[in-house]
Amino acid sequence: MTVLDSLCAENLACVRGGRQVFRDIGFRVERGAALSLEGPNGSGKTSLLRLVAGLLPAAVGHVTVRTDGAQIRDAEERGKLIAWLGHQDGIRPQLSPRETLTFFARFYGLTSGISGVVETAAGIAGLARFADLPCQYLSAGQRKRLSQARLRLSARPLWLIDETFETLDLSGKSLARELIAWH
Repeated sequence: MTVLDSLCAENLACVRGGRQVFRDIGFRVERGAALSLEGPNGSGKTSLLRLVAGLLPAAVGHVTVRTDGAQIRDAEERGKLIAWLGHQDGIRPQLSPRETLTFFARFYGLTSGISGVVETAAGIAGLARFADLPCQYLSAGQRKRLSQARLRLSARPLWLIDETFETLDLSGKSLARELIAWH
């Protein structure tokens, strides 16, 4: 896995639908640290995360990732270092958790030992019993656990998680904390 030295945002502004969502945002996060965004609904937290992930353009400012002596500002290149977990979970209802994790393992470039990695990820997420059940029958919390298991497969140095604990019960929240600490 590529080692990320830091993530730096400078003078960021975001415009969505012709409305300025935020401006003058800046921060620096060093390797091994976590940054938590808090604020009222509609204040731009998701937009900021999407901008950092390279999914939205900045109206002003830039985001820089420093890794292995390189400085990466290009959104597409930056995106290759980021695992994104947003409101939309990316789970196809007709696929099972096992099939979903297998797809993402291949997507993230795993080529060998996929079934073992998938079984481990499903087990850690507490989904082993439901591994072959179509995802349309999973609860919202189980779907969130599946999405978090996908993060573990990503081998990407930066995780951006929107609404980390939404829809999770106490054990799911504990799992989320453990995954973040593991990462």
